[in-house]
Amino acid sequence: LEKSKNPNAERTPRSERKRRDSFGMFDGYDSCSEESTSSSSSEDSEDEVVPSIPASLPIIKNNGQVYTYPDGKAGMATCEMCGMVGVRDAFYSKTKRFCSVSCSRSYSSNSKKASILARLQGKPPTKKAKVLQKQPLMAKLAAYAQYQASQQNQAKSKAVVPAESFDWGRYICSNNTAGAPVSCFKHAPMGMCWGDIEEGVRIEVPNSDTSLSTKVYWIAEIIKLAGFKALLRYEGFDNDNSKDFWCNLCIPEVHPVGWCASSGKPLVPPKSIQHKYSNWKVFLVKRLTGAKTLPPDFNAKVHENMQFPFKKLMRVEVVDKNYLCRTRVALVEQVIGGRLRLVYEESQDRSDDFWCHMLSPLIHNIGWSRSIGHRFKRSDIAKKMEGQVDAPAQLFQKVKDVDQSGEWFKDGMKLEAIDPLNLSAICVATVRKVLADGYLMIGIDGSEAVDGSDWFCYHSTSPSIFPVGFCEINNIELTPPRGYTKLPFKWFDYLREMGSIAAPVKLFNKEVPNHGFRQGMKLEAVDLMEPRLVCVATVTRIVHRLLRIHFDGWEDEYDQWVDCESPDLYPVGWCQLTGYQLQPPASQSKDMIMGQSWMQTQKKQKISIYISTKCCYYD
Repeated sequence: LEKSKNPNAERTPRSERKRRDSFGMFDGYDSCSEESTSSSSSEDSEDEVVPSIPASLPIIKNNGQVYTYPDGKAGMATCEMCGMVGVRDAFYSKTKRFCSVSCSRSYSSNSKKASILARLQGKPPTKKAKVLQKQPLMAKLAAYAQYQASQQNQAKSKAVVPAESFDWGRYICSNNTAGAPVSCFKHAPMGMCWGDIEEGVRIEVPNSDTSLSTKVYWIAEIIKLAGFKALLRYEGFDNDNSKDFWCNLCIPEVHPVGWCASSGKPLVPPKSIQHKYSNWKVFLVKRLTGAKTLPPDFNAKVHENMQFPFKKLMRVEVVDKNYLCRTRVALVEQVIGGRLRLVYEESQDRSDDFWCHMLSPLIHNIGWSRSIGHRFKRSDIAKKMEGQVDAPAQLFQKVKDVDQSGEWFKDGMKLEAIDPLNLSAICVATVRKVLADGYLMIGIDGSEAVDGSDWFCYHSTSPSIFPVGFCEINNIELTPPRGYTKLPFKWFDYLREMGSIAAPVKLFNKEVPNHGFRQGMKLEAVDLMEPRLVCVATVTRIVHRLLRIHFDGWEDEYDQWVDCESPDLYPVGWCQLTGYQLQPPASQSKDMIMGQSWMQTQKKQKISIYISTKCCYYD
């Protein structure tokens, strides 16, 4: 490794090399002992000068030449035995798991140790594992130059992950709870490519247990996972948890095992256990044999997943928060983690805004309302701002195609629906108008405004509407119409009194995905009554695909029923990752911020938001 970084390393005095190595594995993974350094095989200790290239670039060797390719290039494969990267078609066997017969046999016989040792030392593969690459050298160099340019652009735009004020790790440990897995949130960054990250996975992270002024790293094991956050323990501490710490796995300082060796970063054992082992290389090989680590392109995937298609000044149609029955034109003002701050087009001071996720069913492309027959408030703005552009239709969440030609919803049919103005309640509701493309205007019985201004648009496949009897079957309290006195409420009697019929059960969405949520799991959730807020929350009940979300520190009356695939739910650590402000539990906020009066103030504000929203429709 020293030779690869410094061709003149052989001329360095032996005493100087010992002094430089006195930190154990200060320079890569090599042990400080001369004995352990000389114990490698003749093939593994070849003198090869490797040019300085980014750590994330695979290395392809052919007749002594070193070529590089950007990560993820089509047709590439990585040998599971020696770590060699090459053209997939040139790899051995149908599975393309190994670069040679030798690697295949070595892997199956017993010796994953050789693979780990090579990775720890940052050494190139043996001669047997070299893969021929016939593309012209100029093409390879051009690919490398293009990759360098893209990396520089990414570095300029990379956002710094801010420190969060709420300590999720301490909160989870003190309450002995679990965070919902990232794989539960398909819409969140890394939600579709989290893979097999689990307890026991090893990673390389900065070593904070050191007296060195230089930034150094060490290997840590994931002890507990909670969303994006992991409780880590440095290798060598065994059952000692005194130095355990929580870390967001998606921050730039987290890397797969082998990153330090390949990028020339110092790997140093923690000061507390520095003298516990005489040969750390042997210890690591033993500990890491058979262990998992992050995919080599993990950091690149995180960066890719943090790119969002919506841009500032894009025009969309969004629900009018003051009149739910219609939509208005709004402009994208801000994009944070896929959440959009939309400013209604007619807002003079740009303060009349509305927050929602880019996949929310509340936003649509320009022209959507006219196409389905939905009410729409025309804008008085005659001239567009410079830079405005209609958001492309393909950016919006697609709904399932339905056949409305046969038996279908009809005006006046009864059903049960989540009240959009009181999300803790599932209410008796009525189909008020059938629109095109499967959309329905729904009114909450007993609470409707005379002009229908509080009708709400749900798609027929929406998980927020249910057939008559859903609540009774699933032991959920059904909210009867306001003012209805014949309690307990009975659907049969009510339908007869109203002269109505129930919407056919077969028209509702009965699909229940294997979402992975469990009762008691922690997460970060949008308070949909005040959608700019993302709060610490808990899953308190699961009914098929329906989740009841409780905001920690608040009374149950503020709970919300949401779908398991709602884009308003996020993994623990999402706010830290995206730079969004997380609202801590009310009781903790009181202690952390302003004392006893804070709780009462917040409670009054939240109640006033709820009451004012309801009253604007009921009056």
